[in-house]
Amino acid sequence: MAGGAETKDAGTSEQLARRIAAIADDKKASDVVALDVHRLVGYTDFLVICTARNERQAKAIKDEVYHQLKKADRLPATGEGEQEGEWILMDYLDCVVHVFTPELRERYRLETLWGEAQRLDLGLAAA
Repeated sequence: MAGGAETKDAGTSEQLARRIAAIADDKKASDVVALDVHRLVGYTDFLVICTARNERQAKAIKDEVYHQLKKADRLPATGEGEQEGEWILMDYLDCVVHVFTPELRERYRLETLWGEAQRLDLGLAAA
C-alpha cells in the first residue's frame, strides 16, 4: 500500500477511487477512469483520471472532490496545478487524482502510459 497505508486493505483504496470517480462524474467530468496501479508502483494504489471541458470546470471538479472528502476527514497530502487549471493533481496517497483539460489529457495520455494497469469498472452514468 502507498504512503504508510500498510494497515489499510485494498478495498479501502478501491472504495476511495470509486468515490472520487463518482464525485467527478457528478460534476460532469468526462472519460472518467480509475486505474489499479498498486502492483506497478509503490507510491499509490489507484489513479483516477478525468477530463474537464475547461479550466473552470477542472477547478470545480477539484473543489468538489476536496470538499466531499474533507467531510470524511480525508485531505490530500499534496496538490498541484490549481492556478493553471489545465492539469490538476490531488494526491490522497492511496489514490492520485488527475483532472485534465482535453488538450493536456491528449498530450500526456496517462492511460497509454499505464496501459498494463487494470481499469476498474466504475459503472458511471456518463461512461
